[in-house]
Amino acid sequence: MHKERCYIGLGSNLGEAGKHIESALLAINEVEHTRLLRTSSMYQSAPMGPQDQPDFINSVCLIETGLKPEILLKQLQNIENKHGRERKGERWGPRTLDLDILLYGKHDIDTDTLTIPHYGMADREFVLVPLFEIAPNMVMPDGKPISQWVARCSLDGLKRLRPDNQL
Repeated sequence: MHKERCYIGLGSNLGEAGKHIESALLAINEVEHTRLLRTSSMYQSAPMGPQDQPDFINSVCLIETGLKPEILLKQLQNIENKHGRERKGERWGPRTLDLDILLYGKHDIDTDTLTIPHYGMADREFVLVPLFEIAPNMVMPDGKPISQWVARCSLDGLKRLRPDNQL
């Protein structure tokens, strides 16, 4: 079975956000034909969009999977649902768990349900910094090193959490 390396962004800002992230990482590792390879630190960041919600806890992980992108997406949505994710159609609203496929191998995917590379990745320090942490030599889809992407984004409000102060 052919396997692809994929990067998944994780975020949570409801309940015990850090525990949701940890639990999601364990669940991702349990997905059929999928193996967790690397995980970034957790980072605290201000929410995008409405500011009247708690800060987010974010992380990025690298997996290897034999699942096709749409099947992987369904598996990630199942994990979100098991963590109490409610889809109310509110963009950038509070959530118990958000799992996004950031990159799926070198593939470009644009369907009604999935866009890879993830459409907002270049502007999100809470994705780029953890991604840079686990893949500092990555070349991004535009052919530039990830370090250039990180250098362009604002790091205001992004805080790396050490293991002894994770939420």
